[in-house]
Amino acid sequence: MDEKEKKKVKKNIPSPIERFLENLTYATFGKITPKWMTPNMITAFGALWGLFGIICAALSRISPYFLIGTIFGLFGHLFCDDLDGYIAIQRNMKSNRGAYFDLLTDILHITYLLIALTFAGVMHWWFSIFVVPVYGIIIFTSMNEIHYLGEFSFPTVGPAETHLFFVAIMIGSMITKMQPLFTVWNIPVTFADLVCLVGGIPMYVEMIRLQITIYIRIRRKDKKLEE
Repeated sequence: MDEKEKKKVKKNIPSPIERFLENLTYATFGKITPKWMTPNMITAFGALWGLFGIICAALSRISPYFLIGTIFGLFGHLFCDDLDGYIAIQRNMKSNRGAYFDLLTDILHITYLLIALTFAGVMHWWFSIFVVPVYGIIIFTSMNEIHYLGEFSFPTVGPAETHLFFVAIMIGSMITKMQPLFTVWNIPVTFADLVCLVGGIPMYVEMIRLQITIYIRIRRKDKKLEE
């Protein structure tokens, strides 16, 4: 994608939570971010926050209260995820590698956080494999939207909702001390499992909606080019 094409990319944010957090981040920290700090540096800081949260999630096998660190990691990652885009736009520092780096760290963060929570026993692997693919596929779909349509639509169930979804899991898991609430077919079901099941369904619906919508739009675009 050349410079002209990058300028044509439209960013659509249907999520009111995402818009609120972005505006809050920009108003409080956007203008005071040091000039020497590049968007990729902010993305890297966000990745480190995410890694910190993942490590704490794995350590919750020792004590549920390590999940407090995971909550801090989630908020740190979300903050940097909003700030890097603002800095890139305001300082005219947008780049393909920056967008790639940003989306890659998002996918890795959520995927390995789920793996760490499963390892620690916060959630059962039956439920984690249900939600592991969803976020990555949503990001992949959005990347194709950028490439083929020149737009980037935040999913209705987007990064902000996903992070808050995990914060709810951490808080509930600490309250219940990661103990099973009940058993179904000899599978112990924890609070995290319930949240993943209930929260995973709208995420799947959103994933399917995005894929169908973008595919139809790409097909229409192809037909216009063929005419």
